[in-house]
Amino acid sequence: MATKSSPRIPQKTLAIEEEQTRIQDTLSFPILLSERIRRAVDETRLFKSDCAEVGNKVVVISQMLRSAVRLATSGGGAAAFYDRPFHHIADDVTKNMEKALILVKKCRRRNFLCRVVTIVSAADFRKIFALLDSSVADMKWVLSICGGGIVLTLPPIASNDPILSWVWSFIASLHFGQLQDKIDSASELASLAKDNDRNKQIIVEEGGISPLLKLLKDNSSPEAQIAAATALYNLANSEERVGRIIDDLGIPIIVQGLADSPMRVQIKVANLVATMAKYSPLAQDDFARENVIRPLVTLLSFDIFPDDPMIRIGKQTFHSIVQINKEMEKNTNRVGSSVVSSKVWNNRRERENEKPEVKLELKISCAEALWMLAQGSVANSRRISETKGLLCLAKLVETEHGELQSNCLMTIMEITAAAESNVDLRRVAFKMSSAAAKAVVDQLLRLIQESDNSWLRIPAIRAIGSLARTFPARESRVLRPLVEQLSHGNQDVAAEAACSLGKFACPDNYLCVEHCKSIIEFKGVPPLLRLLKGHERAQLHGLILLCYLGLHVGKSEALEQSRVLNVLEGADRALIAQHPELKELISKAMYHLNVFHSGVLTQRQSYTP
Repeated sequence: MATKSSPRIPQKTLAIEEEQTRIQDTLSFPILLSERIRRAVDETRLFKSDCAEVGNKVVVISQMLRSAVRLATSGGGAAAFYDRPFHHIADDVTKNMEKALILVKKCRRRNFLCRVVTIVSAADFRKIFALLDSSVADMKWVLSICGGGIVLTLPPIASNDPILSWVWSFIASLHFGQLQDKIDSASELASLAKDNDRNKQIIVEEGGISPLLKLLKDNSSPEAQIAAATALYNLANSEERVGRIIDDLGIPIIVQGLADSPMRVQIKVANLVATMAKYSPLAQDDFARENVIRPLVTLLSFDIFPDDPMIRIGKQTFHSIVQINKEMEKNTNRVGSSVVSSKVWNNRRERENEKPEVKLELKISCAEALWMLAQGSVANSRRISETKGLLCLAKLVETEHGELQSNCLMTIMEITAAAESNVDLRRVAFKMSSAAAKAVVDQLLRLIQESDNSWLRIPAIRAIGSLARTFPARESRVLRPLVEQLSHGNQDVAAEAACSLGKFACPDNYLCVEHCKSIIEFKGVPPLLRLLKGHERAQLHGLILLCYLGLHVGKSEALEQSRVLNVLEGADRALIAQHPELKELISKAMYHLNVFHSGVLTQRQSYTP
C-alpha cells in the first residue's frame, strides 16, 4: 500500500516560521534573565530597597519583552514584523540586565568576609538605575514604532547615531503604517539615501529594500509607487546594493511596475532600471530575462509611427503589455484577465492624455534605460534590435533634441559596439538591405556632417567606426564625412575620426585596401599629418592610420609627396614607448613605403626608436 506523501510546505511559510523562531530566541534570553533577577532580589540582605527598585524596573522591561514576543508571533506573524531594531535593543537590554543581576547577587552574600571583600555602594545602584531606565525607554520606543506612524523621537540606544533610529522608524512604518504613512516613510528614506553612502548602507543593512519593493508592487497608489521607486533609485548606486535588490526578488516587481503603471510611475521605474543596469552586469542579464526591453521600446515608440501598420502603437502596445503581465503572473494567483485588460487600457488612455513634457520625460528615461542595458551586452543589444528598437532610436535621433536625442544616440553607439565584437549581431542587425540599419546609418552621417555639438558628433563617429566591416568597397558617403572630420577644430572629434577610419583601414577589414585608397582620394593625408601634432590620443590614432595607409597603398604618390616615410621616422619616441605595439607597425609601414618609393627591394634597416 502506497504511503501518502506529506504536503509540501511553501518556502515563504518556512521563512516566516524561521523568522518567528529567531526573534523569539533573541527575546527569550533577557526574559529568562528578568526571572533570575526577580529571584535574586527576593534573596537579598543588603540594599534591599535599592534591589527592590531594580526588580521593579526589570519587571517593566520583562513585560515589554513579552509584548514584543506576542507582537512577533500574532496576526501576520513575521511576514509583517520588523525585527531589526528588536535585535539591536534586545542585545543592549541583555547586557544591562546581566549587570543588574551581578549587582543584586552581591547583595545576598551573608558572611563577614564576603561583605568586606565585596563593596557595594549607592553609586553602583545609580549606574544600574540609569542603564535600566535606558532599557525601559528603548523598549517603549521600539514598541511605539510598531504602531504604524512615523516616530521621530530618539531612543537612548541611538542617541549617538540618530540616523539609525530614523531609519528604523521609517522602515517600521513601511511594515505597519497606513498608506500615507508608508508614502511619507518611503520619501524620507529616499531623502536620507540621497544624502550620503553611509545612510544608503544603513537602510540596506536594516532591511529597507524588501518593504520598499512591496510598496512598489502595490499598484493601488501611484504616489506610493513613485516614493518607493525613488528610494530604491537613490539606493542603487553600487553593485553591492543592486545585488541586494536582486536578492530580494526585485527584478520581476520592477518590470511589472514598468509594464502596467501610470506614466508618472513608469518614469521613476525606468530610471531605476537604468541605474541598476549601469552598476551591475547581473542586473542587465536579469532584466533581460524578465523581458524588460519590450516595454521600454514600446514606451519609447509611443506616438512615433502612427501611420506604419507594422509598428503602430495601439493594440500592439496593449497586447505586448498584457503578455508581460501574463508572464509575470505565471504560477501565482492572478486577477481576472478582464481586470488586467481594463487597467492596461486605462493606463494607455491616460498616456494619450498626458502632458507633452511628461511624455518627453518618460521617453528620456526609457532611452537611458536601454542605453544602460545595451552597454557592454551583446545579448541585450540583440534583443533591442529584434524589437524594432533600432528604427525607433533612429527616428528619435532624427526628430528630437537635447537629452532624448543624446540618450538614443548613446544606445545606438552601444549596440554598434556590440555588433563590432559579434559577427552574428552585425550580420542580422546591420545588413545594409535592412530599413532599420539604413535609417541608423543615415542619422549617424547626418549628425557627423551637420551637428554643432561635439558631444553628439563623437559618438556618431564612433558608431560608424564600429560598423566599418559592414560597408561595401568605395563607400564614399560614409568615408568622405569621416575624412572631413580629420580637419575639425576640436581635436577630440578629429582623433575619433582617425580612430574610426583606422577600423576601415586595418588589416582585419577585408576591404582595407579599397578603403585606404578612398581615404587618400578624399585628401585625408594632409589633415592626418597635422593631427600628429595634437594631443596624445590624436597622435596615437593618427599614427596608426598613417601606418595602415603605408601598408596597404604604399605606392601612393600622395604619401610620397607628403614625405610620410620621413614622418614615420621622426615619430614621437615617447608615444611609442607608451604603446609598444606601434614599434612593429611603424617598421612594417616604413618597409613598404621604402620599397615602393625607392623602386627597388632594399633591405632597409628596421626602424629602431
